[in-house]
Amino acid sequence: SVAVFVPFVTQELFQGGDAMYYGINAKTGNMIMLDRKRARCPNGLKLGTPGSGKSMSCKSEILSVFLCTPDDVYICDPEAEYYPLVKRLHGQVVKLSPTSKNYVNPLDINLNYSEDDNPVALKADFILSLCELIMGSKDGLQPIEKTVIDRCVHQIYQRYFDNPAPENMPILEDLYDALLKQDEKEAHHVATALEIYVKGSLKLFNNRTNVDIQNRLVCFDIKELGNQLKKIGMLIVQDQVWGRVTANRSAGKSTRYYIDEFHLLLKEEQTATYSVEIWKRFRKWGGIPTGITQNVKDLLSSPEIENILENSDFIYLLNLSAGDRKLMTERLNISAEQLAYVTNADPGSGLLFFQNVILPFRDEFPKDTELYRLLTTKPSEVSRDGESG
Repeated sequence: SVAVFVPFVTQELFQGGDAMYYGINAKTGNMIMLDRKRARCPNGLKLGTPGSGKSMSCKSEILSVFLCTPDDVYICDPEAEYYPLVKRLHGQVVKLSPTSKNYVNPLDINLNYSEDDNPVALKADFILSLCELIMGSKDGLQPIEKTVIDRCVHQIYQRYFDNPAPENMPILEDLYDALLKQDEKEAHHVATALEIYVKGSLKLFNNRTNVDIQNRLVCFDIKELGNQLKKIGMLIVQDQVWGRVTANRSAGKSTRYYIDEFHLLLKEEQTATYSVEIWKRFRKWGGIPTGITQNVKDLLSSPEIENILENSDFIYLLNLSAGDRKLMTERLNISAEQLAYVTNADPGSGLLFFQNVILPFRDEFPKDTELYRLLTTKPSEVSRDGESG
């Protein structure tokens, strides 16, 4: 009899308004309905082993967001798993690869890009992160290199802000040319590192954006980007989302952003620092990011993970490996009773952390439906209609 009081039975999550379904309370059998926008910090994480139900739960949440709210949805998809759902909802899939004709300009900017009157200063911060990642130095950019990049960034945006027409939007080649015109040898050093991305075999990002990223649902398929380009691609996608978040804020609309393989962004110092800044900034601008990964150990080994966890009031834990359970227990102070719910858990079952509430949940999706075939990622069950070609 005492067991019914320990440790979850007095806790429920059933909010009204725009609350969405997140499964069944494993203790009481009641539905879990919550609205992430009501949280102090609606940022979130979804963690679990392969096959535990991460992608399924994300797609289910995306579907609910799309049908029940006016929010825009962006997806960074490193494994090309979201195509069937996005296609069915008439969203835009942007396939980024060295052979694709879909282009996204990393230098895109809008007039609302920053809170103050100088959006170029914030854009320069992103371009510094991008150059640092491209150059691959362990010590990062040197002070003189940062100075010349910042100087050139302000120069190349001048024409666009004088006349904000699409044809005046700078591209990576404009930055490359501006660097070559500088007197400092450090500027030429940076330009040489950029050359392969401007004129060489990796010139994918040296083009103006030619896809409809104004669609309400946009999925960036970066599966075919190689290891060298994937991290750069994820960083550029993140900046594109930031541009949309700033534009939507002016329109009073929220923007949801789902980042699969989130640990990749926290692996490199440059992308990790920029990601944490985005994570902190999103909340004030009506953005709701969700990081998804099966590599929990890699995620938790990042020096920036404390900032991510402190700014996330929504954590969705599915089945975890023994090593990951030990790490999460230390980070989230999970009790032995709670830990049982992420130990050898069935797909779609685990622990939900929402602000100060911790609930065990299960989410058994009926398999004999067309919707299940759109949401599943099991190779034997994936709809043939979902092939992206």
